[in-house]
Amino acid sequence: MVAVLTGACAARRRAWPVLALACAFALGLALELGLIAPAQAERIRDLASVQGVRGNQLIGYGLVVGLDGSGDQTTQTPFTVQSLQSMLTQLGITLPPGTNPQLKNVAAVMVTAGLPSFARPGQQLDVTVSSLGNARSLRGGTLLMTPLKGADGQIYAVAQGNVLVGGAGAAQGGSKVQINHLAAGRVPDGATVERAVASPFLQGETISLELNSTDFSTAQAMTDAINTELGEGTAHALDGRVIDVKAPTDPDRRVRFMAQLENLQVASIEPTARVIVNARTGSIAINRTVSLEPAAIAHGNLSVTITSTPVVSQPGPLSGGQTTVTERTDIQLKQDGGVLMKLPSAANLADLVKALNSLGANPADLVAILQALKAAGALRADLEVI
Repeated sequence: MVAVLTGACAARRRAWPVLALACAFALGLALELGLIAPAQAERIRDLASVQGVRGNQLIGYGLVVGLDGSGDQTTQTPFTVQSLQSMLTQLGITLPPGTNPQLKNVAAVMVTAGLPSFARPGQQLDVTVSSLGNARSLRGGTLLMTPLKGADGQIYAVAQGNVLVGGAGAAQGGSKVQINHLAAGRVPDGATVERAVASPFLQGETISLELNSTDFSTAQAMTDAINTELGEGTAHALDGRVIDVKAPTDPDRRVRFMAQLENLQVASIEPTARVIVNARTGSIAINRTVSLEPAAIAHGNLSVTITSTPVVSQPGPLSGGQTTVTERTDIQLKQDGGVLMKLPSAANLADLVKALNSLGANPADLVAILQALKAAGALRADLEVI
């Protein structure tokens, strides 16, 4: 409705300026009185991302030293000793053959980090340090120089620094108390980027926008919004997820173009009606486009109760018998009657929730009810079980 009135006002503006003023006044009055709802819009940056512009995961293996007796028990984690001996050899220190040091202040760890897009050599990154062996705590430790590699096996960053652990713990005489997790920590700005990842952002005459979720309506709406704002033929939808956009080849102009592009407003598209059911926890999530046709539901509960009572049989005096223990089992079967209830038609989320609550069923029962409604064709939504 808003789009129709706005288009009509634009036509009147070109023809009769006086009528355009009256039209704009009528549009504002209608919005203020709530007779029509304002059109919702979302930015392109919230709906899509630039294809190829993404972060990369880095991983490395290293040692944390300086622990206060809370490191790996080397008899159970021999790789910690092997790593330490290898590091000492690189530093010019050779241990005598057959030496098996019993370390308590060293822990083997895995170091992970995320390399953001457009990262350049010298940029600092936060890293996460996680115990690989049986260290009790990494609190107070120092991560030694650790190369971080990408999926291609190349080194992209080097990490080193003091490990910060957001927890504390103490143990004495068999008693133990602990707050938060002690086997993992962070090193803020602990990694330095050594190699940049090539980005396709400046390659070619076009860039590709990739929607966060596949939807042909959203792809078409985004294409129309780009062509309306930046000129016809600027954007072409390849499918329900990827849109090609012509962009300047000069780096400065392309960045300016992207800043304008990602802030364009796209008319909001109604999402697909969907009900998400978590079969493990019984959790149910329903979006606002789900509707319910009139239906009748009868849902009863079946319960089986088994009671076992021990019975002692005591022989008489001087009878020579033995005391025996037996069990008396009582099995009861109870089925609650399922009352046939009529569910009215529900066109919005509030009415749907009210109709389902009228059944008085718990979340586990609602899962079965929703599946039955979907099979009967009364639930107008995609039912997804996770």
